[in-house]
Amino acid sequence: MSPSLLEGEYAKFNFYKLDKTWRRLPEDEKEASKREFTSVISEIGTESPITTYGLTGTRGDCDIMLAQSSMDLDDFDKTAKRINHTHLAGYLDQSYSYLAVRRKTQYKHGGAEPKLQDYYKYFIIYPMVKKREWYQLNQDERQKMMGDHFKIGHKYPSIKINTTYSFGLDDQEFVVGFETDEPREFVSLVMDLREIPGGFYTESETPIFACVRKPIEEALEAVG
Repeated sequence: MSPSLLEGEYAKFNFYKLDKTWRRLPEDEKEASKREFTSVISEIGTESPITTYGLTGTRGDCDIMLAQSSMDLDDFDKTAKRINHTHLAGYLDQSYSYLAVRRKTQYKHGGAEPKLQDYYKYFIIYPMVKKREWYQLNQDERQKMMGDHFKIGHKYPSIKINTTYSFGLDDQEFVVGFETDEPREFVSLVMDLREIPGGFYTESETPIFACVRKPIEEALEAVG
């Protein structure tokens, strides 16, 4: 699965941290637990797409991220149940969780659609909330500021954006994700966005997670 979604599809982003007591377990017990967890994630992926990421080297409060998509919201409940019944779940804390849905944007992008690849190594994701003043602006005013936003985005054609909507489903309003093979370019993109007027209407866009795409067994191996 790629974090790219179909129109109307739900997305769930789950971040987990393994307790430090995990590393003190006997090696054979850890290996058996990893195999079980890997098998469960693989089985889930055959029913609804799921992509796995590691964050051991990029954040201190989470080790792995599971990005799952489905047209059926109940699938996320089934996933949680199956994960909670694994041996690894006894050492697994859910640090963050974000729920959203893919919708068509109300703003015109302008310009041609860039050619994008299917696989990117990095997925940078964060929850976002706009200030209430943003919603008091008329559509033309918002379109103009979003137009500035899109122009900057077009300067970085190698970065793919995924915007999902959480209004009424979760605490944030949006979950915004960027796929890239070069995080330095994303830093430049964000710095450019800070200089446009539309940024004034952002209430919050933290925490930010720099996720490294990898098989779940590799993500677990990095933990210990």
